Amino acid sequence: MPEGDTVYRAAKNLDEILRGQVLTTTDFRVPAFATVDLSGRTVDDVVSRGKHLLHHIGDLTLHTHFKMEGSWHRYRHGTAWRRPAYQARVVLETADWVTVGFDLGVVELVPRDPDDSVVGYLGPDLLGPGWDADTALANLSRDPAREIGLALLDQRTLAGLGNVYRNELCFLRGVLPTRPVGDVPDLPRLVTLAHRLIHANKDRVERTTTGTLRGATDWVYGRAGKPCLRCGTTIRRGSLGESELELRDTYWCPRCQT
Repeated sequence: MPEGDTVYRAAKNLDEILRGQVLTTTDFRVPAFATVDLSGRTVDDVVSRGKHLLHHIGDLTLHTHFKMEGSWHRYRHGTAWRRPAYQARVVLETADWVTVGFDLGVVELVPRDPDDSVVGYLGPDLLGPGWDADTALANLSRDPAREIGLALLDQRTLAGLGNVYRNELCFLRGVLPTRPVGDVPDLPRLVTLAHRLIHANKDRVERTTTGTLRGATDWVYGRAGKPCLRCGTTIRRGSLGESELELRDTYWCPRCQT
């Protein structure tokens, strides 16, 4: 699943070419909006909120979410798409550009408001201008018995972290993902690290949590069965989630994390 930094970059790249531009053609390839035509309308901006992407178009907001496989691409007219056309869910064209949303898990058009109707439930956005570390900390602390690995993934707590970051943050702070929030030492430092880590990667095409782009870019994520980069102990993998649909792979070093 794309992390908040991936969605942030997508919004930034789309905003660069769509802000203030008039849509010449629109094609919504989802049943609920198949007859909608937004051609002639102006795109005010494109922004991210956590892992959600919002096009503000006049009195409407186009809300999309990548879920597991989604992405937004931009192309010059006449350029071949890098993904199959049958995966396209939204096509927005201007005089100069074609933007395509592929395999989007959520596509909806809602009346324009302060975005509360679609993202009002989110916790503080790690990459947003209104980032509030104190509120994020208070949200995390509200349920001290909850596993830290689940709390970090809960977008109502703080918005933008996905499975990669939650595994890497737990490793970097030396705590098991199953450790209760109330037992995590120096929780404010964890919140600060989450903000610093995702900000360091927000403009990178290739993410790194180890500080290098040469060799291993992650400490534990995706490294099950391999030696820990710090101590050499074999990295383990399990699952953590509150329902079958929410289960995510969890990686940890049994020596470096307790």
